[in-house]
This record gives sequence, C-alpha cells and structure tokens, in this order.
Amino acid sequence: MKLVYISAIFRTARALVGMCPSYTDYSAVPHGPYSSGAQKIPSMRPPLVCRTFNNPTIESAIRSVSSSIKDPDWRQLFSNIFPNTLDTTVAWHNSTAPFTFLVTGDITAQWIRDSTNQVLPYLPYASTDSALSTLVLGLINMQAEELDAYPFGNAFQPPPRSGLKPAQNGIGVNLNVFPPFDNKAVFEAKFEIDSFASFFQVASSYWRATGDARFIYGEAWESAVTKILNIIGQLQQPTYNGRELNKPVVGYTRLTHEAKETQFGSGLGNPVKYTGMVRSLFRPSDDATILPFLVPANAFLCVELDHLSDMLKTLRMFPEIRDKAKELASQIRSGINKHGVAMHATHGQVFAFEVDGYGSVLLTDDANGPSLLSMPYLGFVNASHPVYQNTRNMVLSLDDNPWYFDGSYIRGVGSPHTSYLKVWPMAVAMRGMTSDNSDEVKECLDLILASTSGLGLIHESVNVNDGRDYTRSWFAWGNTFVSQFVVDAITRFPGII
Repeated sequence: MKLVYISAIFRTARALVGMCPSYTDYSAVPHGPYSSGAQKIPSMRPPLVCRTFNNPTIESAIRSVSSSIKDPDWRQLFSNIFPNTLDTTVAWHNSTAPFTFLVTGDITAQWIRDSTNQVLPYLPYASTDSALSTLVLGLINMQAEELDAYPFGNAFQPPPRSGLKPAQNGIGVNLNVFPPFDNKAVFEAKFEIDSFASFFQVASSYWRATGDARFIYGEAWESAVTKILNIIGQLQQPTYNGRELNKPVVGYTRLTHEAKETQFGSGLGNPVKYTGMVRSLFRPSDDATILPFLVPANAFLCVELDHLSDMLKTLRMFPEIRDKAKELASQIRSGINKHGVAMHATHGQVFAFEVDGYGSVLLTDDANGPSLLSMPYLGFVNASHPVYQNTRNMVLSLDDNPWYFDGSYIRGVGSPHTSYLKVWPMAVAMRGMTSDNSDEVKECLDLILASTSGLGLIHESVNVNDGRDYTRSWFAWGNTFVSQFVVDAITRFPGII
C-alpha cells in the first residue's frame, strides 16, 4: 500500500510539472502575495513542483538572510532573486557523473560567463551540502567539456545525452566564423576572453569553498585548460609580423545592420601591437570590441590565471600548466599597467576600456562585468587605488562616460547592447559592491529596489525615465548578482535595509 501511495505521488508530481508555465511568461506577470512595503513586491518564485532544483540549505539561507532585513520590500525581493538560478535555470543535472546545464534565463543556452556568475552566491553553502556542491561540480565538468570541444564559444547548446532540444539562435545566421563550429553543440561563437576567465573562476572558487578538486580528474578539464592557455598565448601576438600578417587564430563576421554584431578586418578585429594583453573579439555584453585589448576582461583573466596557478601549486598538480598560467598572468598585468592606463583631461590617469598598443584608447565603460567599475571586485586592484578611483569617477560621470545615464526612474551605467537611456541594475549593484561609503551603498540599494517595474525581479536593463520599458524579465545572472550584493551590504553595514 505504501509503495502504491508513493508511486501515486510521483505520478501526480510529474503531471503537475508538465502543467508548469514557461518562466518567461510567469516572470512577466506579478503574482501574490505582495510585500507590505511601499513597492508592493510580488512573490515571483515558481510553485514548488515547478522549481528546477530544490535545496533545503538555500531555503534555510533565505530565511536567515531575510531575518536580518527590516524592509519588507527587500525581504520579498531577496526571497525572489537569491534562489532564482536554482528555481528556474537548472535545465539538466546528472548527479552521478556529475554534469549540470544551466540556462541563462529566457534564452535556452548556457553561457560560460553567466552560468559561472549564477552559482557563485551559492558557494559559501556548498561545503556543507553535497547536493549543492555536486550541482556546481557538474557545471565545472560541463563547461570543461564544452570548451574542450570548441574553446572559442561563449554559449553552448545542451548535450545530446540530456534529452533537451538544441535552441534556435535567431542571430546565428549569415555567419562566417573561424574556426568553424557545429550549431547543434555551440549556441553562439562570439569569442570573449572573459569566458576563459569565468571557466577558471568557477573551478578555483569552488575548490577554495569546498576543498574538492575532483574536476581536475575529469575527462576534459586538463585538455580544455591546456588548449585555452595555448590560445591565450597566440592571441597576445601582434597582428603583423613585419610586412606579413600573422596567422589568424579566430575570426567572426556576420551579415547584419548592427556594427556591434560583427567584427572589423574581415572578422579578425582591428590591428594590435604586442603589449602582453590578450585580444578579444567581443565584450561580455556579446557586443564587438572596437579596440581588441579589452582592459577589464584582461584584468579578470590576469586574476583568474593567478588563481589557477595558485590552486595547482597547492594541489601539486600539472606543473607545466601552473607555471604557464603564472607567466601569462604576469605578462597581462604588465601590459595593462604599461598600455592600459591613459590620461583623461578631467580625471587624470584612468584605466582605459579598450586599447590597441598603437596608442589608440577608448575611454568609457559597459554595464556588463567584467567592467572597469568591477576591477576591485575582480581582485585586480584595491578600491582605494588612485587610478581606479579616477576611473570610477569617470565611469560614474554623466559628462565623461557616454554610457552613463541619469533619469527620473534610475541612474547608472548602461550598454550599447541595449542602446541609449537604459541602465542595467546589475551595474548599480556593482557600484555598491565596490563602495565603502554606506550612503552610496544605500543609494544603490534604493535604486535597485525601485527598478523592478512591479515584477519583483531584476531586469537586464530599464529605461531611465520609464520603468515599463525594460529588457528581459527573466535574467538569472542579474538576479543572483543583486542578491550577492544584498548579502554583502547587510554584512558590511548591518541594518542598512
């Protein structure tokens, strides 16, 4: 009788899951009950049976953090956004192997950068929860398999063994990409060096949090890392060898009416001289670089190469990889210090956004991380570093950063990815994460709380004057990063919300 009863429960649960609405639709409509504060934040977690990964440790963490938040609106918003990755994006998880495929949200594909950031806030709890640690370990194994097969991809399709159908990429047409890729395995082949850094980051961060290095012994990890380090070395090289063109490493062109969706120089990017930095065809926004040495992405890569080397040194594993990673990190840091700092007419010495080694400099910033604003968060410099402070002043200036916007609804850094007059709440959170001023942190929290357009989730971007004009109601990276900011803020400034 007991077995029959349990079987009936499972059949009912499977039937209910089949009735679960798409979270793309669910996230676009507010659901009760609402918070009692002025913002009336709705309850946006999907029903329990519709959640993609239930974890009691995270449920306990939600209760614990919420008990430290006085503001009822923030309590509700945090409860919505902190578990959003687990609630909605675990498209496939094999806990035996293990492998994990995380979608980015409303796009059914796994970005290397996004998926790493989606799990980082859970790492403090992974050391005491085997299910959670296995989920993250599975993501590391999945990323290793993806990058080993095609190191130049930024987003990937689910593996055939998952039983999930490959997603249709509406912009993955009319392409000329080198090296070629299989669109049944790779969702998008925009080469971004922050993908490499994110892959290193999730592995070393997981290891530091749990002491578990089993991913090193996986079928693909060592091979993927070796390939990546070789590519990094190749992409440090100048465009020209005397009067000859150096052998191309990667290229991307697309027939498009938007310049940000293709690359210069028949897909190879604008020319560069050797600096020690590494070329990137695209930014973390998935928009094309103008000058190929993207400074914040190089800073991120530098930090994570050091972390990779330090991890392998402690583990006494792969000495050739360990030494190569340390050498590359040193070369990149030297390149940034020598070629990635420019003189601004108002702010003095600042970190440039993009350079080419010839003296060309782009002074701006983008909402996506890694950004110039995020450099202390990345660990490249201390927040008190004078060049960073000058850079921060430039980035947060309406007069000096063409992608900083200020309106009646929100103010902060935007991106060419979402065009003019749209601020990314994630960038507002980054401003707060990199500030030691409690008033500034509180201002960032207030701006974010008021930016959800009545939907109780973090959007990709919001119009500075009209909260009804936003992009992406389901954006998992934004949700988890802002929740990470909340935990950081109440830890550093108890009672701030």
